[in-house]
Amino acid sequence: MRNDRKGQMELYKLYSKGMFNICIRMLNNREDAEDMLQNVFLDVFSKIDRFRFESSIGAWIKRITVNRCINFLKQKRIDFVPMEDRQLPHAAPTAPDFDDQELNVAIIKQAIPQLADGYRVVFSLYMLEGYDHREIAAILGINEATSKSQLNRAKKKLKSIISNQQNSTNARPA
Repeated sequence: MRNDRKGQMELYKLYSKGMFNICIRMLNNREDAEDMLQNVFLDVFSKIDRFRFESSIGAWIKRITVNRCINFLKQKRIDFVPMEDRQLPHAAPTAPDFDDQELNVAIIKQAIPQLADGYRVVFSLYMLEGYDHREIAAILGINEATSKSQLNRAKKKLKSIISNQQNSTNARPA
C-alpha cells in the first residue's frame, strides 16, 4: 500500500505462478496469458488501497485475474450455447465423473486447450477454480442452466478428446 517495490515484488513472486495458470487455462494462449498476468498485477498494485481485508489477498488477486480474463474473452465474443431453464428435463443426464476412468491430471490438462472457449471457461471456473454455477452465471452473464449444460458438454467433449487420443496412441504400430 506504501508503493514499496520490494513488497510488490514479493507479492508478485507469491502469486504470479498461480495467477498465470488461471490465465493460461482460461485464455488458452500463452502470449495472451502473459499479457493478462502483467495487467492483473498492474491492477493489483494500482488498486491495493481498495483491498478491504474481507478475504485473503490471494483470493482478491484471484478474483481480479478471473474477472480480467472473462472481460478479455467477452471482448473476443466467446460463444456460450444457451440453454433455457425450461429446456432442462427434471433429471438432466450428466457426464460421468472423471473418477470413473483412470485419467490423470496431465492427460486432462493436455485436453482442456482443445475445448471451445465457452466450454473451457465454464469447466475451468467450476472444476479448477471452485466456483459454483450461480457464481459462474453471474460472472459470465448467463443463466445457471447454461453454466450446467456447458460444464456437462465440456466433460463429454473432454472424454471424447481423451478417448480419441488414447485410441490413436493404441492404434500406432510398435
